Amino acid sequence: MTSYPRLLEGILQSEASLGKVHLLFGARQTGKSTLLQRIADANARVFNLQERRTRLELERDPHVFTQILEADNRSPAVVCVDEVQKVPALLDEVQYLHDTYPGRFRFLLTGSSARKLKTSSANLLPGRSHLFHLCPLILRERHGAPESRVFPVQMEPLATGFPEPMLDDLLLFGSLPGVTLENEGTRVRTLESYVDLYLEEEIRLESLVRNVGAFQQFLELAATESGRIINLTNISRESGVPVATLRTYYQVLEDTFVGYRIPAYGAAGRKRVLTTPRFLFYDNGVRNAAARYRFSTDLLKTQMGLLFENWVGQELISRCLYAGRAYRLSFWRTAHGAEVDYVLETPDEAIPIEVKATESPSLADASHLKLFIKTYPQRARRGFIVCRCRTPRRLADIIEAVPWWSL
Repeated sequence: MTSYPRLLEGILQSEASLGKVHLLFGARQTGKSTLLQRIADANARVFNLQERRTRLELERDPHVFTQILEADNRSPAVVCVDEVQKVPALLDEVQYLHDTYPGRFRFLLTGSSARKLKTSSANLLPGRSHLFHLCPLILRERHGAPESRVFPVQMEPLATGFPEPMLDDLLLFGSLPGVTLENEGTRVRTLESYVDLYLEEEIRLESLVRNVGAFQQFLELAATESGRIINLTNISRESGVPVATLRTYYQVLEDTFVGYRIPAYGAAGRKRVLTTPRFLFYDNGVRNAAARYRFSTDLLKTQMGLLFENWVGQELISRCLYAGRAYRLSFWRTAHGAEVDYVLETPDEAIPIEVKATESPSLADASHLKLFIKTYPQRARRGFIVCRCRTPRRLADIIEAVPWWSL
């Protein structure tokens, strides 16, 4: 399979991260292992903890990791550990080597779950590491992607990009790199297998939840509700799972990077603003498979608006993760029913964004954007409608409608 560059390559290799341990987290199949192969040289020492023999040896005695590397005479030596959460004790060995031999080792560690690291109180190397997230493909990683008209941080173009996206494919099959490069005949089977393997490997084998059957039922309902405000009472009624358990299940999805909790904007200090967060699956293809939907044009007809809104949120969250902690995605909804789909929070402003599947946006679609800007005049100065129009349109002095591909 062709290996394409990813935007995170440049970020990982920037001077700002020299001398630091790189922790690279992301859901399964986002391309972490492939990215390691592209960054590491041919002589890199690789510890693949997916491989049973390697994992068992290091679980029995983590210090073997240190003994192997101390015997390596190369300097600097690139050391890659794939799925480090499977042997959390290795992080203590990494700290010892990093501190004892400054500059001798360059560590690149990946993980697809933060839950086991949290529950085991693992050493995440504070002060010694830089944390990165790898997401599904964003538009900037696609062939022919233009500069963004919405996101204020412009990312460097890639020499070669993944195939140019079709909107229907993004909404039905999502943006996982491997799925993107497959033909339509195998994509559905791959996504369905992904959900099954996720349950087997991340949930059952790692013992993240006690009742896998109940979690599987929850996963289907959570996928169906992706993009909407979390209603634990309704989900509990439909699934028969207690509310307290549902909170744990949602946290499992976050810890394994399968979904994101989107907070309400302006919740603090404003009683008329709703505070319950929304939850968004990280990829439309995985969401559709988890919800057991048929991958057909019928789904586009019945759920075009929701799928389009989900995809825009996924794209914006991914860019926020790449841009840094100063960028955050939220949403806004008042007790009176006024709602803005997304609010892009940056160091300089809050940008309200409405998502409409229409091809002909009008000023009437911007009423809640104008209300948001009026409510927060110190932070909000402009707003956008992301839609399916062919070219950008200026609807008002501070409101612009932009095509999805220029997001």
